[in-house]
Amino acid sequence: MTRFPDRLAILAAATIAAIPSPALAQAYQCRIPQQLFVPRVSPDGPTRRVPVTGYTLALSWAPEFCKGREGRRADTVQCSGRNGRFGLVVHGLWPDGRSTWPQWCPTPRKLSPHEVRRNVCMMPSALLQTRQWAKHGSCMVRRPETYFAVTRTLWESLRLPDLDRLSKEPGLTAGMLRDRWTIANPAWPRSAVGIKLNERGWLQELRLCYRKDFMPTACDRGRAGAKDNAPLKIWRGL
Repeated sequence: MTRFPDRLAILAAATIAAIPSPALAQAYQCRIPQQLFVPRVSPDGPTRRVPVTGYTLALSWAPEFCKGREGRRADTVQCSGRNGRFGLVVHGLWPDGRSTWPQWCPTPRKLSPHEVRRNVCMMPSALLQTRQWAKHGSCMVRRPETYFAVTRTLWESLRLPDLDRLSKEPGLTAGMLRDRWTIANPAWPRSAVGIKLNERGWLQELRLCYRKDFMPTACDRGRAGAKDNAPLKIWRGL
Protein backbone atom coordinates (compact mmCIF):
# COMPACT_ATOMS: atom_id res chain seq x y z
CA MET A 1 0.00 0.00 0.00
CA THR A 2 1.28 3.46 -0.90
CA ARG A 3 0.05 6.32 1.22
CA PHE A 4 0.18 9.54 -0.77
CA PRO A 5 1.54 12.83 0.66
CA ASP A 6 -0.36 16.10 0.66
CA ARG A 7 0.42 16.66 -3.01
CA LEU A 8 -2.60 14.44 -3.69
CA ALA A 9 -4.77 17.45 -2.94
CA ILE A 10 -2.73 19.53 -5.38
CA LEU A 11 -3.11 16.87 -8.08
CA ALA A 12 -6.88 16.74 -7.57
CA ALA A 13 -7.20 20.52 -7.70
CA ALA A 14 -5.07 20.81 -10.83
CA THR A 15 -6.94 18.02 -12.59
CA ILE A 16 -10.37 19.37 -11.78
CA ALA A 17 -9.33 22.89 -12.79
CA ALA A 18 -8.63 21.56 -16.27
CA ILE A 19 -12.14 20.14 -16.64
CA PRO A 20 -14.76 22.66 -17.86
CA SER A 21 -17.28 21.84 -15.15
CA PRO A 22 -19.81 24.33 -13.76
CA ALA A 23 -19.94 25.25 -10.10
CA LEU A 24 -21.86 23.19 -7.58
CA ALA A 25 -25.60 23.65 -8.01
CA GLN A 26 -28.07 22.05 -5.61
CA ALA A 27 -30.98 23.97 -4.16
CA TYR A 28 -30.96 22.46 -0.68
CA GLN A 29 -30.37 24.05 2.71
CA CYS A 30 -27.76 23.48 5.39
CA ARG A 31 -27.44 25.08 8.80
CA ILE A 32 -24.31 24.19 10.75
CA PRO A 33 -25.10 23.05 14.32
CA GLN A 34 -23.85 25.11 17.24
CA GLN A 35 -22.01 22.11 18.68
CA LEU A 36 -20.39 19.18 16.93
CA PHE A 37 -18.52 16.37 18.63
CA VAL A 38 -16.05 13.93 17.12
CA PRO A 39 -17.07 10.39 18.08
CA ARG A 40 -14.85 7.35 18.33
CA VAL A 41 -15.07 4.64 15.71
CA SER A 42 -13.93 1.04 15.75
CA PRO A 43 -12.78 -0.96 12.71
CA ASP A 44 -15.38 -3.28 11.22
CA GLY A 45 -12.75 -5.31 9.40
CA PRO A 46 -9.01 -5.93 9.16
CA THR A 47 -6.28 -3.51 8.17
CA ARG A 48 -5.67 -3.95 4.44
CA ARG A 49 -2.70 -2.35 2.69
CA VAL A 50 -2.89 -2.67 -1.09
CA PRO A 51 -1.82 -0.35 -3.92
CA VAL A 52 -4.36 2.32 -4.89
CA THR A 53 -5.55 1.96 -8.49
CA GLY A 54 -8.28 4.63 -8.54
CA TYR A 55 -11.04 6.23 -6.48
CA THR A 56 -14.79 6.22 -5.98
CA LEU A 57 -16.72 9.28 -4.84
CA ALA A 58 -19.96 7.98 -3.35
CA LEU A 59 -22.90 10.40 -3.22
CA SER A 60 -25.80 9.37 -1.01
CA TRP A 61 -29.39 10.48 -1.71
CA ALA A 62 -30.35 11.92 1.68
CA PRO A 63 -34.18 11.68 1.42
CA GLU A 64 -33.94 7.92 0.92
CA PHE A 65 -31.31 7.48 3.63
CA CYS A 66 -33.36 9.49 6.12
CA LYS A 67 -36.59 7.56 5.60
CA GLY A 68 -37.33 6.19 9.09
CA ARG A 69 -34.21 7.78 10.59
CA GLU A 70 -35.71 11.21 11.34
CA GLY A 71 -35.61 10.63 15.10
CA ARG A 72 -32.27 8.84 15.38
CA ARG A 73 -29.74 10.79 17.40
CA ALA A 74 -26.81 9.66 15.25
CA ASP A 75 -28.54 11.08 12.15
CA THR A 76 -29.86 14.31 13.69
CA VAL A 77 -27.97 16.74 11.44
CA GLN A 78 -28.92 15.06 8.18
CA CYS A 79 -32.39 13.75 8.96
CA SER A 80 -34.16 15.73 11.70
CA GLY A 81 -34.90 18.78 9.54
CA ARG A 82 -33.52 21.13 12.19
CA ASN A 83 -30.33 21.70 10.22
CA GLY A 84 -31.91 22.09 6.82
CA ARG A 85 -32.85 19.79 3.99
CA PHE A 86 -30.32 17.76 2.05
CA GLY A 87 -30.30 16.15 -1.38
CA LEU A 88 -27.16 14.49 -2.67
CA VAL A 89 -24.42 14.46 -0.04
CA VAL A 90 -21.01 12.83 0.09
CA HIS A 91 -20.94 9.37 1.61
CA GLY A 92 -17.21 9.08 1.14
CA LEU A 93 -14.14 9.15 -1.09
CA TRP A 94 -12.84 5.59 -1.33
CA PRO A 95 -9.48 4.36 -2.65
CA ASP A 96 -9.81 1.30 -4.86
CA GLY A 97 -7.46 -1.63 -5.46
CA ARG A 98 -7.19 -4.26 -8.19
CA SER A 99 -9.32 -6.95 -6.59
CA THR A 100 -10.05 -5.39 -3.20
CA TRP A 101 -9.53 -2.04 -1.49
CA PRO A 102 -7.27 -0.59 1.20
CA GLN A 103 -8.89 0.10 4.56
CA TRP A 104 -8.30 0.90 8.24
CA CYS A 105 -4.66 1.90 7.84
CA PRO A 106 -3.25 2.73 11.30
CA THR A 107 -2.85 6.46 11.94
CA PRO A 108 -2.41 8.65 15.02
CA ARG A 109 -4.18 11.54 13.28
CA LYS A 110 -7.64 12.42 14.58
CA LEU A 111 -10.38 14.49 13.04
CA SER A 112 -10.90 17.84 14.78
CA PRO A 113 -14.26 19.52 15.53
CA HIS A 114 -13.12 22.43 13.34
CA GLU A 115 -12.66 20.12 10.36
CA VAL A 116 -16.03 18.45 10.98
CA ARG A 117 -17.75 21.87 10.92
CA ARG A 118 -15.97 22.73 7.69
CA ASN A 119 -17.38 19.66 5.96
CA VAL A 120 -20.80 19.23 7.55
CA CYS A 121 -22.82 20.65 4.64
CA MET A 122 -21.04 18.25 2.27
CA MET A 123 -21.09 15.24 4.63
CA PRO A 124 -23.73 15.97 7.29
CA SER A 125 -22.63 13.57 10.02
CA ALA A 126 -19.69 13.80 12.42
CA LEU A 127 -19.80 10.01 12.81
CA LEU A 128 -19.68 9.47 9.06
CA GLN A 129 -16.80 11.92 8.62
CA THR A 130 -14.82 10.24 11.39
CA ARG A 131 -15.44 6.79 9.96
CA GLN A 132 -14.57 7.78 6.38
CA TRP A 133 -11.25 9.26 7.49
CA ALA A 134 -10.33 6.28 9.66
CA LYS A 135 -11.41 3.59 7.19
CA HIS A 136 -10.56 5.13 3.82
CA GLY A 137 -8.70 8.42 4.10
CA SER A 138 -5.99 6.96 6.33
CA CYS A 139 -4.93 4.75 3.42
CA MET A 140 -4.65 7.71 1.04
CA VAL A 141 -2.98 10.61 2.82
CA ARG A 142 -1.27 11.46 6.12
CA ARG A 143 -3.74 14.02 7.50
CA PRO A 144 -7.53 14.18 7.68
CA GLU A 145 -7.41 17.78 6.49
CA THR A 146 -5.86 16.62 3.21
CA TYR A 147 -8.39 13.83 2.76
CA PHE A 148 -11.28 16.24 3.12
CA ALA A 149 -9.56 18.88 0.95
CA VAL A 150 -9.40 16.32 -1.89
CA THR A 151 -13.02 15.29 -1.26
CA ARG A 152 -14.21 18.92 -1.30
CA THR A 153 -12.30 19.63 -4.50
CA LEU A 154 -14.06 16.77 -6.27
CA TRP A 155 -17.45 17.62 -4.75
CA GLU A 156 -17.28 21.29 -5.64
CA SER A 157 -16.38 20.48 -9.25
CA LEU A 158 -19.70 18.74 -9.83
CA ARG A 159 -22.98 20.16 -11.04
CA LEU A 160 -25.78 18.20 -9.43
CA PRO A 161 -28.92 17.60 -11.49
CA ASP A 162 -32.35 18.36 -10.06
CA LEU A 163 -33.37 14.93 -8.83
CA ASP A 164 -36.65 16.21 -7.41
CA ARG A 165 -37.72 17.18 -10.91
CA LEU A 166 -36.31 14.01 -12.44
CA SER A 167 -38.28 11.90 -9.96
CA LYS A 168 -41.53 13.03 -11.62
CA GLU A 169 -40.53 11.82 -15.09
CA PRO A 170 -42.77 8.99 -16.35
CA GLY A 171 -41.07 5.67 -16.98
CA LEU A 172 -37.94 6.74 -15.10
CA THR A 173 -34.90 4.46 -15.56
CA ALA A 174 -31.31 4.39 -14.38
CA GLY A 175 -30.25 5.33 -17.91
CA MET A 176 -32.29 8.52 -17.73
CA LEU A 177 -30.44 9.47 -14.55
CA ARG A 178 -27.09 8.86 -16.26
CA ASP A 179 -28.23 11.02 -19.17
CA ARG A 180 -29.19 13.83 -16.83
CA TRP A 181 -25.85 13.59 -15.03
CA THR A 182 -23.82 13.83 -18.25
CA ILE A 183 -25.91 16.77 -19.48
CA ALA A 184 -25.04 18.61 -16.26
CA ASN A 185 -21.40 17.41 -16.34
CA PRO A 186 -20.28 17.15 -20.00
CA ALA A 187 -16.81 15.88 -19.07
CA TRP A 188 -18.33 12.74 -17.57
CA PRO A 189 -18.88 9.62 -19.70
CA ARG A 190 -22.03 7.70 -18.83
CA SER A 191 -19.94 4.64 -17.98
CA ALA A 192 -18.29 6.53 -15.10
CA VAL A 193 -21.60 6.94 -13.24
CA GLY A 194 -22.56 4.01 -11.04
CA ILE A 195 -26.09 3.85 -9.64
CA LYS A 196 -26.98 1.89 -6.52
CA LEU A 197 -30.66 1.06 -5.95
CA ASN A 198 -32.19 -0.65 -2.95
CA GLU A 199 -34.07 -3.92 -3.26
CA ARG A 200 -37.31 -2.02 -4.03
CA GLY A 201 -35.78 0.02 -6.84
CA TRP A 202 -35.33 3.33 -4.98
CA LEU A 203 -32.19 5.40 -5.54
CA GLN A 204 -29.68 5.04 -2.70
CA GLU A 205 -26.41 6.30 -4.07
CA LEU A 206 -24.37 7.47 -7.04
CA ARG A 207 -20.85 6.09 -7.33
CA LEU A 208 -18.55 8.23 -9.46
CA CYS A 209 -15.48 6.42 -10.72
CA TYR A 210 -12.04 8.04 -11.10
CA ARG A 211 -8.60 6.99 -12.27
CA LYS A 212 -5.58 7.63 -10.05
CA ASP A 213 -5.18 11.04 -11.72
CA PHE A 214 -8.80 11.92 -10.79
CA MET A 215 -10.09 11.80 -14.33
CA PRO A 216 -13.47 10.04 -14.75
CA THR A 217 -13.21 6.42 -15.87
CA ALA A 218 -15.60 3.57 -16.56
CA CYS A 219 -16.86 1.88 -13.41
CA ASP A 220 -16.15 -1.81 -13.03
CA ARG A 221 -19.03 -4.24 -12.62
CA GLY A 222 -19.05 -3.94 -8.84
CA ARG A 223 -19.50 -0.18 -8.90
CA ALA A 224 -21.62 0.26 -12.04
CA GLY A 225 -24.76 -0.97 -10.33
CA ALA A 226 -28.11 -0.67 -12.09
CA LYS A 227 -28.23 -1.15 -15.86
CA ASP A 228 -29.66 1.59 -18.04
CA ASN A 229 -33.00 -0.16 -18.51
CA ALA A 230 -33.56 -0.72 -14.76
CA PRO A 231 -36.72 1.03 -13.47
CA LEU A 232 -35.80 3.77 -11.01
CA LYS A 233 -37.69 5.55 -8.23
CA ILE A 234 -36.44 8.63 -6.37
CA TRP A 235 -37.91 9.39 -2.96
CA ARG A 236 -38.46 13.11 -2.43
CA GLY A 237 -38.98 12.96 1.32
CA LEU A 238 -42.67 13.83 1.14
